[in-house]
Amino acid sequence: VQLQASGGGLVQAGGYLRLSCVASGSVFRVNVMGWYRQVPEKSRELVALITDAGTRYGDSVKGRFTISRDKAKNTAYLQMNSLKPEDTAVYYCNADGFKDSDYNSFDSWGQGTLVTVSS
Repeated sequence: VQLQASGGGLVQAGGYLRLSCVASGSVFRVNVMGWYRQVPEKSRELVALITDAGTRYGDSVKGRFTISRDKAKNTAYLQMNSLKPEDTAVYYCNADGFKDSDYNSFDSWGQGTLVTVSS
């Protein structure tokens, strides 16, 4: 299963961006889709994830970012509002689920998309 992330770019502080992540290939069912971010010399951190049970956000983005998904299109979105310079990072999409009706699982990562917030 391949994940294609898009939507990153350069934005001024206070602005917004919308990231998209599409899962393709042998996808039978997606259980979790999420976004993580990483800056140099730091570990990757959770930004947001979504399941059938609901959503979860990292503390630093609560109230500013919203994750959603279109299950029919195996696509997740991350709406990022009120962006701050400290949101600057490479954002990675992640998804896990099943590849087929035999419940062979997958856990895939996208290639990353750079978000830069200028002050």
